[in-house]
Amino acid sequence: MDYAVLDSINLNSLYWIIFIGISLASWIVSSRLQNKFKKYSQVPVGLTGKQVAEKMLRDNGILDVKVTCTPGHLTDHYNPTTKTVNLSESVYSSASIAAAAVAAHECGHAVQHEKEYEPLRMRSALVPVVSFANKWVFWVILLGMLMINTFPNLLLVGIILFGLTTLFSLVTLPVEINASTRAVAWLEESGITNAQTTPMAVDALKSAAYTYVVAALASLANLMYYILIFLRSRD
Repeated sequence: MDYAVLDSINLNSLYWIIFIGISLASWIVSSRLQNKFKKYSQVPVGLTGKQVAEKMLRDNGILDVKVTCTPGHLTDHYNPTTKTVNLSESVYSSASIAAAAVAAHECGHAVQHEKEYEPLRMRSALVPVVSFANKWVFWVILLGMLMINTFPNLLLVGIILFGLTTLFSLVTLPVEINASTRAVAWLEESGITNAQTTPMAVDALKSAAYTYVVAALASLANLMYYILIFLRSRD
């Protein structure tokens, strides 16, 4: 029996099992996030997402960050280069606990930037490198697999590029969790949420955090798969 072929079949089977499992988990997490956002969008608070963001920035002494509205749904993000908190249309003008939680979370990133939070600094430093890696990693890995028997080091280059994107995903986790922690603490301290609505904000942000966890696990699983292929080629 050709054990090399058997090993290859087993490795590919494992890859597809992991791929299907992570794809299913991603779908479940995404659906859960949409449902949580829809549910908590029905719970009113006193301020719109825009007003929550502006107040949190002021309360933290941040006066040079602008709050803007960006197209789309759940496209909210903080841009440290332009110093803008960009809130999606469904958050910017909505006076709900979901909008408040999302707006405060994005302002949590602005606070991290102001306080030079180290994981955020590291993630920001990785952005140009990861942008380059994302542009070429698919083609390098594809060619590396096709040329595995003649030029195996090409796959190694692809693994290094993919490893950078995986590192970015892993560094993103503490950045997102910390921003949510800052958001919930401020929402409660400022009186925007109370004993009844604070757990709702926590639940909404926790659902959003799961998307980053799944993305990091998917990236890590793919990286391990490529590494195993490379190591098998060296046998």
